[in-house]
Amino acid sequence: MRRALDRTLTWGTALCAFIALGILAFLILAIVTRGLPAFSWSFLSEPMQRAGAAGGVRHNILGTLILLVTALAVCTPIATGLALTQAVYLRRESARRRLTTFLSLLNAVPSILFGLFGLLVFVHFLGWGKSWLIGGLLLGLMMLPTVAVSLATRIQALPQARIDSAAALGLRPSQVVRSVILPQCIGGLLTGSLLGLARAAGETAPILFTATVFAGATLPNGIRDNPVLTLPYHIFVLAQDTYNPDAAARVWTAALVLLAIVASLSLVTLPARLRAHEEARHD
Repeated sequence: MRRALDRTLTWGTALCAFIALGILAFLILAIVTRGLPAFSWSFLSEPMQRAGAAGGVRHNILGTLILLVTALAVCTPIATGLALTQAVYLRRESARRRLTTFLSLLNAVPSILFGLFGLLVFVHFLGWGKSWLIGGLLLGLMMLPTVAVSLATRIQALPQARIDSAAALGLRPSQVVRSVILPQCIGGLLTGSLLGLARAAGETAPILFTATVFAGATLPNGIRDNPVLTLPYHIFVLAQDTYNPDAAARVWTAALVLLAIVASLSLVTLPARLRAHEEARHD
């Protein structure tokens, strides 16, 4: 009976993994097969023309990267502070649970509400208009829970003996954090940042009212009234233009470019993440 149950669980787990991988493979295959025919260097290097039916997505790529870099710059220091507060500085378990609950609630906030918050506060109340900086701030806030929880989990897994040894050598708490904890937990920070960026790269709702337009923008030269073109909003608009076959075909190519950006982020950070996890495994 026990062997039968173990066998059932093994096959059930394998089936679930196969289904998940199959769905992922189907999505990637669909995007690649439909987007590759229109893919070319000119599609990457030229600006959009004829409302997306011709030209390329150069400014859309640059605008997306600007938002992602801004979001990462906003999120990383705040998430690091939250993770250190939760895993190191808070001594009471009840306080840690409250902070964890706060991060969970922030992670559960629908993305459209972030967009409405940015619209009311930054666009209308502060009078910034649509701005790339607003989009970066909102995406950074959305990334916070993912990055903070990933880093806090890695810090909590750090051997306590290593921290105690550093303290015994006379290092102050700030020196222990800077010299021992953060260097050993860089893998958690990279993993959380990658997951957060992967989510932020495909978000349309937070930037719809605050940071992006479909046409008429290039690179920002200031903060106020300086929107950018982005790939998610470009795909969102073109996907609704079902009467133009040229524009509809380019939706898949733009989706392929967005997928390539996310995959590139993963490949760039992969060596550092593998090295960090290997060091953690040998601790």
